[in-house]
Amino acid sequence: MQEVDVMALSHQVLWATFALSLLFGLIAQKTHFCTMGAVGDILNIGDWSRMRMWALASGVAMLGFNGMAAAQWLDPARTFYTQARVPVLSLATGGLMFGVGMVLASGCGSKTLVRIGGGNLKSLVVFVVMAIAALAAMRGVFGVARVQWLDPVAFNMQGGQHLSAVLSGAVGVSPAQGALWAGLVLGGGLVLWSVLKPEGRSADVLLGGLGIGAVTAALWWVSGVLGFVPEHPETLEAVVLATNSKGMESFTFVGPVGYALDWLTYFSDKSKVLTLGVVTVPGVILGAWWAAWRGGSFRWESFRGTEDLVNHLLGAVLMGVGGVAAMGCTIGQGLSGVSTLALGSFIALGFIVLGAWLGLKWQMWRIERSL
Repeated sequence: MQEVDVMALSHQVLWATFALSLLFGLIAQKTHFCTMGAVGDILNIGDWSRMRMWALASGVAMLGFNGMAAAQWLDPARTFYTQARVPVLSLATGGLMFGVGMVLASGCGSKTLVRIGGGNLKSLVVFVVMAIAALAAMRGVFGVARVQWLDPVAFNMQGGQHLSAVLSGAVGVSPAQGALWAGLVLGGGLVLWSVLKPEGRSADVLLGGLGIGAVTAALWWVSGVLGFVPEHPETLEAVVLATNSKGMESFTFVGPVGYALDWLTYFSDKSKVLTLGVVTVPGVILGAWWAAWRGGSFRWESFRGTEDLVNHLLGAVLMGVGGVAAMGCTIGQGLSGVSTLALGSFIALGFIVLGAWLGLKWQMWRIERSL
């Protein structure tokens, strides 16, 4: 393969990613897809519709990723979610921080981008602050604390932490067979649970669940199949094109928000290049804007007062730092990571949901106290 082909292939990866991001933003805006909203609906009004939507998306993403792994189109080991080392304290602490933060900031990283597309100026502030906090957690002052205090508490899983590798070592099946059966059982189980009740078969739930799950799986294909070069013409090594992690990636919205701000800030620096994560940011915003404008729901919205501003600023910092420590957000770990069946992703997701529950309970307590 000639170098010009590698460059052309990188452009194909980026354009395909942008198209899928537009779809993500459009579907999320139209169906009100939101993990925090799903938890809040259960706590506040006992409505499980959006939780079934999220579970359907997760199940579809699992089926898609593990189906491609079973067909040996992609290798689960080529993503950072499935590495042997499981930094359990970082995942737990970061997950809790992110969960509380997204409650204070009125939504997670993806919801922040969707709300920007709908005209929410509060989310624009959250976007900037979260991006700065994420960069500080990756390479700045927060990053030093994370590396010294959180990351050392970890354990290793020989062969990787994805369930297909665990099954391969435990019961002697091939990794492809392990991916097939694990994906069918867990992903299929989530899909079945989602549609068992009438509330899980409404038009919005089906569109949000099937649509978000499908674009998540599709981006795995773009990154892990279309963007995978077995032998780069310059290094003669296998490489995944146009990703920040150098491995295959799907949707996640903490690190990429930081990378996007970094790219905009240092645009003239030739070392700052567009990556899969960076192009998802404008893609989701534009997709959400199109859906909001066409649906008549676009409107400008700003802070109600000082307390509202402080809550959103604090939430943005918690999401930026926590999302990096947890190696992902409600989408990065809750959909993309969980779809790989990585143990660390389930740990992070559990603590994100716990953090959201605690944050929502605190908000409810404050409201009741003020009455």
